[in-house]
Amino acid sequence: MEKAFNRQKVLLQHLIPSSSTTDESTISTSICRAGVNSPFEKSGDDIVIIAAYRTPLCKSKRGNFKDTFPEDLLAPVLKAVVERTNVNPGEIGDIVVGTVLAPGSQRATECRMAALYAGFPDTVAIRTVNRQCSSGLQAVADVAASIKAGYYDIGIAAGLESMTATPFGPWQGPINPKTKTNQQVYDCLLPMGVTSENVAQRFSVTRQEQDQAAVESHRKAAAATASGRFRDEIIPVTTKFVDPKTGEEKTITVTEDDGIRASTTLEVLAKLKPAFKKDGTTTAGNASQVTDGAGAVLLMKRSMAMKRGLPILGVFRTFAAVGVDPAVMGIGPAVAIPAALKSAGLKVEDIDLFEINEAFASQFLYSRNKLGINPEIVNVNGGAMAMGHPLGATGARCVGTLLHEMKRRGKGYRFGVISMCIGSGMGAAAVFERED
Repeated sequence: MEKAFNRQKVLLQHLIPSSSTTDESTISTSICRAGVNSPFEKSGDDIVIIAAYRTPLCKSKRGNFKDTFPEDLLAPVLKAVVERTNVNPGEIGDIVVGTVLAPGSQRATECRMAALYAGFPDTVAIRTVNRQCSSGLQAVADVAASIKAGYYDIGIAAGLESMTATPFGPWQGPINPKTKTNQQVYDCLLPMGVTSENVAQRFSVTRQEQDQAAVESHRKAAAATASGRFRDEIIPVTTKFVDPKTGEEKTITVTEDDGIRASTTLEVLAKLKPAFKKDGTTTAGNASQVTDGAGAVLLMKRSMAMKRGLPILGVFRTFAAVGVDPAVMGIGPAVAIPAALKSAGLKVEDIDLFEINEAFASQFLYSRNKLGINPEIVNVNGGAMAMGHPLGATGARCVGTLLHEMKRRGKGYRFGVISMCIGSGMGAAAVFERED
């Protein structure tokens, strides 16, 4: 009875509206405090990350995964998180997969198929979640909250996107005529590239600044690949590949991201034409790549990890999702990061590493500069402009990239933040703590 009472108490606390507010009265904030123990003393109730892996990220329609089914991207990372930790797959209480583009019922079925391919028994449940570009991070927050609430003891948060199989296309079906009577409703339909142009124009982010950010992203990602810094997070994927020139089908094993261009320069990017607006500044070179990939994160309570003798990669501390003006949806991180930090009792200066998704250089630069974040601690191994942005998988990918890098850097790197903008005008952010 006591356990049930405590469980209900936790659930009720999550239903109480947060008293946290921001300076912008038009912004609404939803905050999850699963696992927080101020002032962050270790507790058996902490929600911890035991493992975080991803596939290589490959260019949609042209890359190494162009002939790979979505379920064959997800299955290897689901399998890896249990095999490499020796966790019994039958003990997983739920698998939550962030995914965006495929029709809901089809992608949900593909994810179920992936779990079965990966060797999970049919008793393990799985579902999808779609908060657009933050879907993978939302999956992590959902699993953390469910474990904290006592729904289950061990869970997997994952992300999947095959932008080859389901391209990012125009609105499907008719558009409600009423959209034209409300500007913000109408702006929800704006192409993401147009919102990037709006951010650049409204906040004076120049073309040269955007191109320079892209050059830096490729440079850092190429250096990270060359030095092997992604090896701890990448799961090699063996798949089929059809040569586009000869039609020959062969079996390949993909071990590295294939969109990184070490030779990218300002001069090369300056030659690219604007992609969304004739006199605009957003190009194919300073925007995120369209990409295929998947990632998975294993979570449980600290007490369970200690009982099993499992090494802890990091601790989930807070998560916040916010709403912003749809016309400049890219500013989401600039609002979501302060919301998550306030919930954690931290400030920007307390954070040692940031992963801010590079959906577009314009919004990435605005968010970074607005918050006064030191460029030297943001996306230290490159970002989506170099590696790509498989929409539903990016959040899960970032968790692995952040925590593995913090582990490598060791003492002195305690807190990390992941954030991204979200289509239709939102932002999300989460705070993680490195485990000593």
